[in-house]
Order: sequence, then C-alpha cells, then structure tokens
Amino acid sequence: MIEFTLPRALTQEFLTLIPKQRQVVNQMLVEGKIRSYSLALDRSKLWAVVTANSEFDALELISGMPLSDFMVPEISELMFHNSTDMVMHFSLN
Repeated sequence: MIEFTLPRALTQEFLTLIPKQRQVVNQMLVEGKIRSYSLALDRSKLWAVVTANSEFDALELISGMPLSDFMVPEISELMFHNSTDMVMHFSLN
C-alpha cells in the first residue's frame, strides 16, 4: 500500500496534471496494477493498494504517474488486501 502526502498548496502545474493522473490511474486499475485508489476529503493524502513484486516495482509504478513529482510516497508491504469487490458474486438467475 502506498500512502502519498500531497502538497498543501496546489500549483497550477499540479492542477493541470490532474486529468492525466486520473487517466493513468484508471488505466492502471483496468490492468490490475492498482487495486484501490482513495483521496482524503481534505486532499492531503492519497492511498493506493498496488500489485507489485517488490518495493522497486512499486516505485516504478509510481514513476509512471503524472503527479509523482508532487507526491511523497510511503510504501507499506501488505500481507493481504480484502475488499467487497473481491468477494464472489452469485447470479440469482
């Protein structure tokens, strides 16, 4: 899991990169590289659960994000990550 600390003052350059960040993150979600992505209400932190074999792989994934130069990452290795979308869904048909 990666916890990103975001800058307190959001520059115009940062704000301009947000749409590209969302596009890249959405693609990483589709590809399964990112499992979940959350933003704090006060916009001070981002959390991402990523699929990576090593801390180096996680850092490489971060480097592909347009806002990576503005975010300070802290990586924590997780034993597991559960979420409701990972539970089997049964068809009622």
